[in-house]
Amino acid sequence: MPRKRVSRLFDLKEDDHGRQYMEVYLDGIALLRLVLSNKGTAFSYEERVALRLGGLLPPQYNTLEQQIERVYEGFVQAPTDIDKYQYLRAVQERQEILFYALLEKHLDEMLPIVYTPTVGAAVQQFSALYQNPRGLSYSPLNIDRADQTLECYPMEDVRMIVATDSSAILGIGDQGYGGLAIPIGKMALYTVGGGVSPFHTMPVALDVGTDRMDLINDPNYLGVRQKRLRGDDYYKFLDQFVDAVWKRWPDAVIQWEDLSKTAAFSVLERYRDRGPSFNDDIQGTGAVALAGILAACHLRNESLKDEIFVIHGAGAGGVGVAWAIREGLVRAGLSRAEAHSRVFVLDSRGLLLTDRDMEEYKRGFSHDRAITRDWKFEGDTPDLVETIRNAGATVLLGLSGRPDAFNEEIVRAMADNHKWPIIFPLSNPTSSAEAKPADIFRWTDGQAIVATGSPFEPVMMGGVTHPIGQGNNAFIFPGLGFGAILSDAKSITDSMVLEASQALADYTIEKYVEGGLIYPPVSDIQETSVRVATAVVKQAIADGVARRENIPEDIESFVREHVWHPTYLPFVRGQLS
Repeated sequence: MPRKRVSRLFDLKEDDHGRQYMEVYLDGIALLRLVLSNKGTAFSYEERVALRLGGLLPPQYNTLEQQIERVYEGFVQAPTDIDKYQYLRAVQERQEILFYALLEKHLDEMLPIVYTPTVGAAVQQFSALYQNPRGLSYSPLNIDRADQTLECYPMEDVRMIVATDSSAILGIGDQGYGGLAIPIGKMALYTVGGGVSPFHTMPVALDVGTDRMDLINDPNYLGVRQKRLRGDDYYKFLDQFVDAVWKRWPDAVIQWEDLSKTAAFSVLERYRDRGPSFNDDIQGTGAVALAGILAACHLRNESLKDEIFVIHGAGAGGVGVAWAIREGLVRAGLSRAEAHSRVFVLDSRGLLLTDRDMEEYKRGFSHDRAITRDWKFEGDTPDLVETIRNAGATVLLGLSGRPDAFNEEIVRAMADNHKWPIIFPLSNPTSSAEAKPADIFRWTDGQAIVATGSPFEPVMMGGVTHPIGQGNNAFIFPGLGFGAILSDAKSITDSMVLEASQALADYTIEKYVEGGLIYPPVSDIQETSVRVATAVVKQAIADGVARRENIPEDIESFVREHVWHPTYLPFVRGQLS
């Protein structure tokens, strides 16, 4: 696979001994303003002379490690989480390599800042916080020049794209142009967690408008001031974007992010067979939830097919989880009908039943009303607690975005069905979690297996410390995307997603289950991503979608060899041909 030029402004090359260096086509102050090539005080004295940097930098030379130590002090001193977020973004917009090195060293501390939950607040305040451009923005003002707009992006060989229309950000809904903060945060995790080089990534805002009049009327709002495109106009917009991307970069993976629940499914189906793409809210959420359930089942010496599942929330995440569980049950040996009979999904009006009005994407997870013939419930449709009791649920997953939806009655109903109920309040951000872990343990006398979507502190009860695993999509999507890139997959198959889930479960069981964790700590995301990417590459080959030739037999070593790490390279002046 021939390598293309990284950028019009600089390029990565190797000398005769295989040592990498950076050839740059700018010098002086312009070089210091280019964030991916700026080493700041780490430019050597020889480089300062050769690249006309003399006098533009402090006299003292610093190593990357010294720079990390200095900027970390500034991070610690920032008074609030949003101040810390802004501080890290400012570092990223000055010296991107330093940003990733800092994040890699302090990942456990900084992940909740650059990603959930703090990124939710950053999205809501995006226009007020805006300082520097990043990524690419499409709107009705430039979508008819989609090809020309791509030419504005400085990277020549993009392999990973995260694109959002900002219609369903986390649990906070339509955020207009502010949703761009999500792809920016996801790209940071692709790089520091998944090993994807930042020289090959692109965050994208698909600004199709907003239905929030408070944004449209806000004089500081930076997005287009119009109602959201719908129907044919919306899909024409997306087609123009996708056509332009795959025309210029046919190998690029597109991750769809935070689309409305109806659009999420239709967009996934519209493009998944045209090129490598996936939806993290559907497939990533499903994969990470299934992995946690598999680890939890191992913890209590049971099989997946022994469980009865209730999923509260039927948006993209909830139906994605239902899909992954059902596929997991089939893999465990059940027929598709048997698997379907063990998965119950509820939306805001109760259990999905086939005779109810509902969006089309929910229908495949609805049940015939005949199953409720012997159930005891009031009203026309069983609610959450009635479904738990009548179905005999042993696993409860929350993807509703409704804070405190799992109250004492519901949790105790789960405890009546199993001595160790599995209860995952997975909604993000923290304020949207269906229950607090401390409450779940209190209502079950400490006998529950709990994971959440956002970080929570361990719970002390009866002299026992209960660690709270975080069912974070960051354990799946960086490795899934990286594996798709390394295999040069022409599409991302369901089997690749499910193998990513199994790899996460296997690694957790191998390393952490005995200690009571059903997800790895976020500090271990890099090793987790290597395991996930390895499984994805293997499955891409098995599914016949890997276009890369001569992938070695030792796929894990192949993956590790291609992981990008933040280091400063020697610089030489180049000449554009």
